Amino acid sequence: MDASIRVAELTASRGAAWLADAFQLFRRAPLAWMGLSAGWIAITLALFLIPFIGGVIANFLQPAFFASFAIAAYRQGAGEAIVAADLFAGFKRNMRSLVNLGAVLLLAEIGIFAVMAALGLPMSASSTGEQFTIREYADALGGKEWILLTGLALTALVKGALWFAPPLISFHGMSAAQAMRWSLYAAIANLGAMALYGVTLFAIFFLALLPWALGLLVVVPMMVISTYIGYRDVFEAKPQ
Repeated sequence: MDASIRVAELTASRGAAWLADAFQLFRRAPLAWMGLSAGWIAITLALFLIPFIGGVIANFLQPAFFASFAIAAYRQGAGEAIVAADLFAGFKRNMRSLVNLGAVLLLAEIGIFAVMAALGLPMSASSTGEQFTIREYADALGGKEWILLTGLALTALVKGALWFAPPLISFHGMSAAQAMRWSLYAAIANLGAMALYGVTLFAIFFLALLPWALGLLVVVPMMVISTYIGYRDVFEAKPQ
């Protein structure tokens, strides 16, 4: 690992503070952050509608979008205005490594799904494998809810371990492998903060869904901004 990079070991309380600090950035330019978040979601959903390859492309691009959010947050902290083009700022910095990271994340998701299938997760609710209703699938899932919880736990572990990787790639020009190693090391060194962050984020997402999910207009931007806040706290980076 690069000895010039320092990983700070933070108290667990900083995990919740990442979201509080993210809200402070959000409230300075709420419409701009809502616009960036809406653009990201719209593009991602549109890609998933493309048969066969759309979902793959969407997954490959997710790290680049999160690198873009980190760059936008950094620029805002430096006093610059957020513009629509910031949504693609991450696409201009070490894009190959970001796509490689997206590929690794996709493979991890496929692996987790394979584990869930091996544990007995129903692939359909009907014996013929034809179309099924939500109720039919819920009936087939009865008693196997623990498989879904296992999948969610594994997904959270993977996402958490690689959470710092997009800004590391974008700000430091790392390869995907280097960024993943540093991210994993930083996540382990700050396990308490990461855990509290995850619990707090889950709680505010749940609250944001009530009563008509309007709170997501605030919580989604907070989530994407917090990626940079956490990176900044842990790595104390001063990107150019």
